[in-house]
Amino acid sequence: MSMLQEFKSFAVKGNVVDMAVGIIVGAAFGKIVSSLVEDVIMPPIGLLIGGVNFSDLAITLQEATAGAAAVTVKYGKFLQTIIDFTIIAFAIFMAVKAINSLKKQEEAAPAAPAVPPPPSAEERLLTEIRDLLQTKK
Repeated sequence: MSMLQEFKSFAVKGNVVDMAVGIIVGAAFGKIVSSLVEDVIMPPIGLLIGGVNFSDLAITLQEATAGAAAVTVKYGKFLQTIIDFTIIAFAIFMAVKAINSLKKQEEAAPAAPAVPPPPSAEERLLTEIRDLLQTKK
């Protein structure tokens, strides 16, 4: 098999396509959650703690000079990233929990009653013998 055929076989497998779709949807979902955190959740939290914007929190190690930018530790952006991660992880947890509950409901749903197979020739013969013996009594 040539390398091009192998690549084509690999690329069109269902798992690869599913994974690609998951990554694309995940990236879009990440943008939505980032916007939710930055634009909706963090402003009220910043207001509650005295108007502090987490992204602006930093420790300046060295002031800016004419030839160099300031050296800062931007721990506010780190805190913001931790909050984003926590919200994304919680949202994924809730989605997985919902999917698992749907699977449990499917498993708990009663299956259609199984139709018993027709009796074999031996079983029919034995049934006839039984019935004949019962009528002779």
